[in-house]
Amino acid sequence: MADKDLYEILGVSKRASDDEIKKAYRKLAMQHHPDQNKGDENAEKKFKEISASYEILKDPQKRAAYDQYGHDAFRHGNMGGGFRGFEDFANNINFSDFNSIFEDFFGEGFGSSSQQRRAQRGSDLRYN
Repeated sequence: MADKDLYEILGVSKRASDDEIKKAYRKLAMQHHPDQNKGDENAEKKFKEISASYEILKDPQKRAAYDQYGHDAFRHGNMGGGFRGFEDFANNINFSDFNSIFEDFFGEGFGSSSQQRRAQRGSDLRYN
């Protein structure tokens, strides 16, 4: 993946507020989410790119590092804080993690039926 500008990926300016970044991410993530575009590899790639961009820009420390050093801040552990490279991060996204993020934003059932969700909840509890 080429070093695309993270702000450009989300369609926001470098001066965008946290709320503007979050709003842009939510809109694009809904549009390109794999559950909404089954079998579309381009949508999946775009979703990964959008998600990786948001993961960096939503964190004040990572955003400041990106603003100062660009993608170099995340290459080969340059930050010393455990930041992974953008490409590694984008390629290792677990979609089940994003379902829980979407459930936080939009309520239960995003990407799975609410019946499945209810069946899992508390299934490990036992009463005597």
